[in-house]
Amino acid sequence: MKKMKKVLSLAMISAMTISLLAGCGKKEGSKETGSSADTIKIAVAAPMTGDNAEYGQGFLNAANMMAEEWNAKGGVLGKQIDIVPYDDKNSSEEAATIAQKIVSSKDIIGVIGHFASGVCMTAAPVYNENNIIEISPSASHKDYSGIGDYIFRNNTVISTEAKASLDIAVNDFGKKNIGIISIKTDWGTGTAQVIKDLATELEGDGVKIVAHEEVVEGSDDYSPAITKLNEAGADVVICAGMYNLVAPVAKQYKRVNPDIKIVGFSNAYSQQLIELGGEDVEGVGFPVIFFSGSEDPTIQAYVEKYKGKFGNEPSALTSQAYDSVGMLLTAIQEAGTTDSAKVREALTGVQYPGVAGDTKFDENGDVQKEFVKVTIENGKFVQMK
Repeated sequence: MKKMKKVLSLAMISAMTISLLAGCGKKEGSKETGSSADTIKIAVAAPMTGDNAEYGQGFLNAANMMAEEWNAKGGVLGKQIDIVPYDDKNSSEEAATIAQKIVSSKDIIGVIGHFASGVCMTAAPVYNENNIIEISPSASHKDYSGIGDYIFRNNTVISTEAKASLDIAVNDFGKKNIGIISIKTDWGTGTAQVIKDLATELEGDGVKIVAHEEVVEGSDDYSPAITKLNEAGADVVICAGMYNLVAPVAKQYKRVNPDIKIVGFSNAYSQQLIELGGEDVEGVGFPVIFFSGSEDPTIQAYVEKYKGKFGNEPSALTSQAYDSVGMLLTAIQEAGTTDSAKVREALTGVQYPGVAGDTKFDENGDVQKEFVKVTIENGKFVQMK
């Protein structure tokens, strides 16, 4: 029986309109997709170029590595897996075009991607209308998985992660005067609001949001926002943005206040953060679902293999992309077919022991996972004590 989905929000109606204008039509029933004579195709749609290229390249690396592992064992259904990359440049407009290309090709069983929630939510109605499975390793907007039955996320909803970030600020760092700096995107604005809502629940303990500043992603100068946060008395700043926000904010803020504490999100957990921030990102904390420094032998083996192939450690989101491909292939194997409806049904029942935690989709296509608190010490990521 098909799982019940949440009612679409007004934001989803807008996204649906984009997809309909792109010319997609509802398929009658399901059919065999993503399968040719000797291959099964899976798309990876993400930013392969531009400011967020590290995330897309990580998704692609992880997908290729998982496909190679399955292909070495004979593939799935006796066919080899072929990963097909698409560069959406982290642009909603580009993603709408790519989604239409993917559904028009009629030979792709599923999509791993996209990266940003807003981009995912533009493309998802196109996939859902055409019965193409989409698993995003990174979308966290609460409404994303409610777009339809074929839409899944291998990432927690943003409210869960925001609560973990707030916990680091208040309980691990012992701070109560919270500043927020967020990127001016749907995700950044929405995440900042979630933090504010959660903070109101802690007002009885003296916790308060003293200031919130929105900034343009990729800016080189955050000093106006930093000045306002500092004048408001912030003793900890939660950064709702990727490493390319956290690193320069840490550098510039510590010139003003060397004692400031900074908290990020799992999308900032990247070697690039250390390379860009240097000694100024020492002590930055964030919650992650996957920690490359884990002593678990399975995770250690995965990290070493990834480093050997690509020269750097996998991030949390990269690892969720790796697991997402594994879950989709497991569902195809269990369904015994590439029939889209049967694969989707099998996917809802998969319980997957992934490197980013044991994973199972709930009735909404969401997952629940445990967070690990990570910080940076002596230029390395370590688990917070």
